[in-house]
Amino acid sequence: MHIDSLTVSHRFQGPPRSGNGGYVCGRIADRLPGTVSVRLRAPPPLDTPLRLESGCDSAQLFDGATLIGEAHGSALTMQPPAAPSYEEVEAASHRFLGARQHPFPHCFVCGPARAAGDGLRILPGAIGDGVVGAPWLPDASLADADGVVRREFLWAALDCTSGFSVLPLPEGLSMVLGEFCVSIEGSASPGERCVVTGWPLCHEGRKRSAGSAVYGGNGRLIAQARAVWIEVPLADWR
Repeated sequence: MHIDSLTVSHRFQGPPRSGNGGYVCGRIADRLPGTVSVRLRAPPPLDTPLRLESGCDSAQLFDGATLIGEAHGSALTMQPPAAPSYEEVEAASHRFLGARQHPFPHCFVCGPARAAGDGLRILPGAIGDGVVGAPWLPDASLADADGVVRREFLWAALDCTSGFSVLPLPEGLSMVLGEFCVSIEGSASPGERCVVTGWPLCHEGRKRSAGSAVYGGNGRLIAQARAVWIEVPLADWR
């Protein structure tokens, strides 16, 4: 059993006072090999030392005695849609719903209030047949010692894009990430012209499921995910 301290910097917020779900899931899953599924149990607090416990096939993140999230090895059997062109998703991003009204405008991944190089600024818009897409130029600050984008930022990129594929929501509601299963099959480089897509899968009660994928500059699949989103009152975050 490994025990580490993990602090989610304010830079990586999603909703106010909470870490971006995809980023935090990626941090929890970091020590586990292969495809990993993470279930979030409570909002991840910002700028707070948390305890990450990990073994061979599972990991748990705690805030004191409160379980924030848990990860375990999983499998992902999905066929993503064909990768759209970079030019196609550039045009789609001008149809980004969050440009007009965004519940979390400072979200690290999709917040339009974040500056380039600070947030990811992945702003997906409709392409067709329920698919949304956005361009992504990873910033140099996201790279690891080998010069490739760190895995937790691939998790983050996959997160919000899937959520925008299952909108709109009834008035007064928002969504939070409940469960996230990710398979990383390649790597991205800072400045690479990446494409991120999302598409709806199913809707059951308060749960909305969606897929997402990140493609590299030559159209190769880098990572894919299945997300389960939970409808919550927007007032809970205000």
